[in-house]
Amino acid sequence: MSNEYILPKPDHKDCENNCKRKKILVVDNHPIMIKFIVTMLAKYGHQVQTAQDGLSALNILESFTPEIMFIDLVMPNINGEKLCKIIRSKPEFKDVFIVIMSAVAKEEKIDFIKLGANACIAKAPFNQMSSHILSIINIDTSKQLPGMLTKKIMGADNLAKRCIIKELLESRKHLENILTNLNESIIELSENHEIVYVNQTAILFFNIPEEKLLGHNFLALFQNTDKEKIVKLIESSSHFQKSMSDNFSYTLNNKQVLLTVLPILNENQNHVTIIINDIDEKKRMELQLQQSKKMEAIGTLSGGIAHDFNNLLMGIQGNTSSIKMDIDPTHPHTQNLQAIEKLIKSGARLTSQLMGYARQGKYEVQPLNLNEIVKETSETFGRTKKEITISADLAENLFTVKVDRGQIEQVLLNLYINAWQAMPGGGTIYLKTKNVSHKKMQNKYFKAKDINYSLLTVKDTGKGMTPEIQQRIFDPFFTTKKLERGTGLGLASAYGIIKNHSGYIDVQSEKGCGTTFSIYLPATKKKVALQAKISDSMLFGTETVLIVDDEDIILDVSQKMLEKLGYTTLVAKNGMEAIDIIKNTANNKKSKIPDLVLLDMIMPIMGGSKTYDLLTDIDPNIKVLLSSGYSMDGQAADILKHSGNGFIQKPFNMKELSEKIRKILDS
Repeated sequence: MSNEYILPKPDHKDCENNCKRKKILVVDNHPIMIKFIVTMLAKYGHQVQTAQDGLSALNILESFTPEIMFIDLVMPNINGEKLCKIIRSKPEFKDVFIVIMSAVAKEEKIDFIKLGANACIAKAPFNQMSSHILSIINIDTSKQLPGMLTKKIMGADNLAKRCIIKELLESRKHLENILTNLNESIIELSENHEIVYVNQTAILFFNIPEEKLLGHNFLALFQNTDKEKIVKLIESSSHFQKSMSDNFSYTLNNKQVLLTVLPILNENQNHVTIIINDIDEKKRMELQLQQSKKMEAIGTLSGGIAHDFNNLLMGIQGNTSSIKMDIDPTHPHTQNLQAIEKLIKSGARLTSQLMGYARQGKYEVQPLNLNEIVKETSETFGRTKKEITISADLAENLFTVKVDRGQIEQVLLNLYINAWQAMPGGGTIYLKTKNVSHKKMQNKYFKAKDINYSLLTVKDTGKGMTPEIQQRIFDPFFTTKKLERGTGLGLASAYGIIKNHSGYIDVQSEKGCGTTFSIYLPATKKKVALQAKISDSMLFGTETVLIVDDEDIILDVSQKMLEKLGYTTLVAKNGMEAIDIIKNTANNKKSKIPDLVLLDMIMPIMGGSKTYDLLTDIDPNIKVLLSSGYSMDGQAADILKHSGNGFIQKPFNMKELSEKIRKILDS
């Protein structure tokens, strides 16, 4: 609703400067405020029009171009803040002088310049407002640039604090925060189907700026064949009770959506709220949750299988190592024993992939340069696959990442092999690294943390994948290859390893157009760690070692290996037995506490973590080598953070065991 006031010419005695008559639009939903301003300007002969809300103001502006606009901030049907933004987005109104009027100017500390206004008047007593309004009317606004009149809210210094206003402001901010973060699109329509409110989700859904959506006819967003159906749905809602609603399914923007209509019955107007649920997005989120639960369950199963299998391999490896120590290197069986050790390593690699998928494969984390790992692995792989061209574009000053080198090498090797198998006739693997922030990852299915990442992309020119295959590409044991060419664990392992490093792995592919894997690893500010040299010789000792393990075969082979290395051994089948042994030796002056404890982490009765705590209570300086058929899990990692101990993963050979023990004992 609007009114145009045809005002009489002013009395020259009342207008000292005989100011120029101006076209003015006053937008305020309070009739007393409208009457006050119009009456005050009446004697100066200005052409004034009024509007009771933002939507009415937009309708007036279609045929009326004011020189000055007074706009209230808090109004229904497009508030003052959004009305300012809409006006400033239209070139024809770039010279309009906008004055914000607000009763909450002081409480909210309004940045009116940011809104696109030239000045701000606090709604104070009328005599103060009169002075500020007249001072604005009498200046030559054509020479004022936006924001140049004053950076101070006029009249705010005399505005008293009001608790009720603050409470209302806090309530409004709370509701706006809820509406902004809803997954549903929320749209409020006037009686004429004009949009007077949209939340952030609706703006993104329609991909139209807010200033263009507001005031726009909602029906114009639909096809002509569906407009009648939408109108009937909206009109029928006006007959509902406030607590009732109606909805229907519809295809909008190539998406299947559910439209829900809620009536808003006020005294003077009947509005409706439209809620749009993206059905496809909801289904996608449900499938993602199901996929996550499925992969978690399979991961638990895979980790358990790998743990038990590693214990079996440990038995084979221990006995093999002992036999090799007893026979001459020229013995005919030496080659057979070496062949057995190679098979054990193959089995260990298989369990390592299972561990990777189960997110239990990270055990030597340190700050590393991802570019170096990419260079080394790609050069090694390239030498074995002459039909493949590898092109690398590695960013300078790439963020350092804190990772397990061996596990990341395994991920890259799996991706190289996957790319090679997708290009049977040869092709190119493109490797690229760069620094990215979480802001560049907003459109992904995962929600990235608010940190920086190092991004590695591995792209091939192969045959690509269908959407159906992409959905299962990280499932363990899923493979499109023949049985002799793969186990279906490579990409599943890559997925688990990256997840275990708090990173993300993504895949984009199209049939016939190749595949791109993207790996995001969290950046760290720590300096790159130097690589330690590995000794080739067996290291011996004479100290006493207590072996704690619930598996008889592990106790047996570990004891044999340690004794052949020169150590004296004690054995315990669980944590309680280990504690008793340590207590007895500690209380017996003739006995000596073992120099080192080889402690299994997964045991019945008392696990490795609890056993470690009790051991250190007896002797805070006791040295411990943690061991497990799993890779280093959270408990072992926590222990290592606060001690000088070490970790060794089953199956291990005699050389690896000798190195780990000497490193701890000699430290």
